Amino acid sequence: MAGIYIHIPFCKQACYYCNFHFSTVLSYKEKLVSAIAKELFLRKEELAGEKIETVYFGGGTPSLLNEKELNLLLEALYAHYDLSEVKEFTLEANPDDVKNAFLKMLSTTPINRLSMGIQSFEEDHLKLMNRAHSANEAIYCVDRAKQFGIEKISIDLIYGIPGMSMATWQNNLQKALNLPIDHISSYCLTVESQTVFGKYKERNKLILPEDEETSNQFLELINQTQKFGFDHYEISNFGKPDSYALHNTNYWKGKSYLGAGPGAHSYYPGTRMWNVSNNQSYMKALDAGILPLEKEILSKKDMFNETIMTGLRTMWGVNLLEIEEKFGLEYLITLRQDLAEYILSGYVVETKEAFILSKEGRFLADGIASSAFRTN
Repeated sequence: MAGIYIHIPFCKQACYYCNFHFSTVLSYKEKLVSAIAKELFLRKEELAGEKIETVYFGGGTPSLLNEKELNLLLEALYAHYDLSEVKEFTLEANPDDVKNAFLKMLSTTPINRLSMGIQSFEEDHLKLMNRAHSANEAIYCVDRAKQFGIEKISIDLIYGIPGMSMATWQNNLQKALNLPIDHISSYCLTVESQTVFGKYKERNKLILPEDEETSNQFLELINQTQKFGFDHYEISNFGKPDSYALHNTNYWKGKSYLGAGPGAHSYYPGTRMWNVSNNQSYMKALDAGILPLEKEILSKKDMFNETIMTGLRTMWGVNLLEIEEKFGLEYLITLRQDLAEYILSGYVVETKEAFILSKEGRFLADGIASSAFRTN
């Protein structure tokens, strides 16, 4: 079973923290969507004979698609791929787009899950980050989606925002957890150099909170979601037991996926591919019937390191048998040695099946993973 990811590289405005590939020029949106449909046709043999388990429209802002554009992509998917067993059909949406007309349109499609980029319920935070929606829209978009029969709803939240107090973060969490949602993806604000926030930081116009503050907010996130019946199944993801994000879980478990659209990545065991991150170059290539793809063949070391990095981020951990079968006993012995100090300190737990981060270890996930990476 495999997944398909479709990148919609358009936004109404640029969020000041975002470094994803997108454009705020919407005049050629329909033309680019047609190019994505053509890419899906040209790459249909990559997943030939394989049933698709998940489809994910990400971005950018997929909720900017109109009915004609969305249907064009859906028709291309159904025409060229086996979607008979799709379990999860996700579309990312911004709260300001979740109006009755949009939801009515979705009700005629197979989309059964919305991932809403709320980020915060605080008006000052939304303005600071240059989000397009208001605090009121953040609250009411979920209820509207439920009224139109959307089965699964996930929301994104950001912590570590400059000036965010613990009381404000607790208020954000309370508002989120009182909504009829079954999944939360929550990330600490990171500042990338090429973003507006990156430029602000260079000029000392943006003061980020101390690590202790963000660690405390992360701990509060873990504790509060647990009280409401959410499982902390991946470092940044919390879901009700039957509502984990299947598409993203398959990423972390190393399953195959095809990524279509400018900047989209694809993965097949041992191979990674990605499209050019330039909308005009992408459309020009597809117009000529050329796939604007680059490819990397992963070494055994690369695949091992990726298995460690993704596995330790999840509640399932790094499977011992999988390591031995895929990479050999020597890799497993070395991995156990590399993790020994973390096992002794209680940051990593070794069960009969896996190496799993403890609650305390989740704060150190990246460092623990990198200490176990192979260099040769």
